[in-house]
Amino acid sequence: MDEIITLDHGSGGLKTARLIDELLVPAFANPALADLGDAALLPGGGQLVFSTDSFVVTPWRFPGGDIGKLAVCGTVNDLCMAGGDPRFLSCALILEEGFPLADLRTIVQSMADAARAAGVQIVTGDTKVVERGKGDGLYINTAGIGVLRTPGLGRGALRPGDRVLVSGSVGCHGAAVLMARGALPGAGLLCSDCRPLRELSAAALDAGGVRMLRDPTRGGVATTLNEFVEGGALGIELEESAIPVDEPVAAACDLLGLDPLYAACEGRLLAVVAPDRAGAVLAALQALPGGEGAADIGAVTADRPGTVVLRTALGGSRLLGKLTGAQLPRIC
Repeated sequence: MDEIITLDHGSGGLKTARLIDELLVPAFANPALADLGDAALLPGGGQLVFSTDSFVVTPWRFPGGDIGKLAVCGTVNDLCMAGGDPRFLSCALILEEGFPLADLRTIVQSMADAARAAGVQIVTGDTKVVERGKGDGLYINTAGIGVLRTPGLGRGALRPGDRVLVSGSVGCHGAAVLMARGALPGAGLLCSDCRPLRELSAAALDAGGVRMLRDPTRGGVATTLNEFVEGGALGIELEESAIPVDEPVAAACDLLGLDPLYAACEGRLLAVVAPDRAGAVLAALQALPGGEGAADIGAVTADRPGTVVLRTALGGSRLLGKLTGAQLPRIC
């Protein structure tokens, strides 16, 4: 492991995984942590699901959302991906001296609006202030508790032939944040996909046959799918032509030399589904706002265990590994 922390350790890619596997998991080892899902199933806690997340996105406002909306949606979505029904959130604010109170009011109102849209309540929290120049404006931490509605989701449930679905176009959040930073002048069609996934995940689970859910945030679709199969006996094969990428996102990534499959989403879900239920789950997603662009993008396979392979539009193939380096730091 490196001797100092770099931005790569926050990318959600290889260095993040090494930090977790080599430092955090051994220090905190316990059964609830071992699965390393988006949320933990609390042992002895009945059917409770628990998750936490911190948000450091810059700038704090971007097309389609802001750090407040992101902080609510991020934790709500992690609970949903673990098969939970979100109920309650906490909110901790770390504010920098000099941060405009008017901006804080905007962010707090955004959190309140997002919580109402997601059907959750913010019931506890904390506020700290650091000296001017020591906090980059503000950071937010949210934690959430929900009730488990669908047990048994996870890597161990995957089977050869299962279908891989995505609920909409990929890479939108990463491209929108780039635009907000001024890296893409005039790219007015870019907009973050930031949204709560409570209704979409519930619809998918109700349709039946779901083996695993995950939202492809840091590291994007490619890194997230690698987490599904790494170290296991199964692989995933994707069809490039089937993966929905909005034209402005594709153009922005081409311009900057980025790959939309590694760009963050904040309002999309990936679902691995039994083949005989894939059509029903896809129809359930497409019937809801935010899921209109859902697509079947590939399959679980016994070939090339532990890897994700992309079948390209030109008829070739390439391996998709985890994100290496920080494609876009401070994304969430």
